Amino acid sequence: MSLLIRKDFFCRANTHIDNFLLFCATNFKSRKMSVAKKSILVIFLILLVDQVLKIWIKTHMVIGQEIHIFGNRGMLHFIENNGMAFGMEMGGKPGKLILSLFRIIAIFGIGWYLSILIKKKAHIGLIMAVSVILAGAIGNIIDSSFYGMIFSESYNQPAILFPPGGGYASFLHGRVVDMFYFPLINTHWPAWSLFKPGQTFVFFRPVFNLSDASITCGVFAILLFQKRMFRELPE
Repeated sequence: MSLLIRKDFFCRANTHIDNFLLFCATNFKSRKMSVAKKSILVIFLILLVDQVLKIWIKTHMVIGQEIHIFGNRGMLHFIENNGMAFGMEMGGKPGKLILSLFRIIAIFGIGWYLSILIKKKAHIGLIMAVSVILAGAIGNIIDSSFYGMIFSESYNQPAILFPPGGGYASFLHGRVVDMFYFPLINTHWPAWSLFKPGQTFVFFRPVFNLSDASITCGVFAILLFQKRMFRELPE
């Protein structure tokens, strides 16, 4: 009986999600939908998927656990980091606090720049690129700001959301959840190599999340199409 109820619940949930995504896609294509609304929608969708995935990872996996999706070349590999994108870190609690404050300032700066672009009716590609960068920045600052307060540790068992004894860290000292790992090349340097002879060579080594990917894609889009994007930017 409980299995049937659970199955019915997930079926209904999937139906509601499908309807919501169809609504978003339809409105995104609509000419009547303003650029500002499209930007907000993109930011919202990225944050929604990013946070749902991170919360699922936190509450269903322990640190170091893996779920292989594409064999040994693509997997969910749960880690947490105190620092920047792709697992890079700054030293100790002072470094963590400085990084969190920098992220908050950057979010306000990017948000202000995005509002200027929308008001000036800049190229839609530039507005969307900045939007996904902003979404990625917000996604990671949510982890840093609140995850330490609302989750327990994830070392020996999956984390508990809102644990009775409180979270594992204070405000702005939470750890960012990373999970995507694609070691497309996993081999060894030749023994005769002058650079790390006989040692393991892995590409792509960093573990990242959707927020990291959003920031990277947004930056690369601007770099690749900057001539087209900024050529149409009004003074």
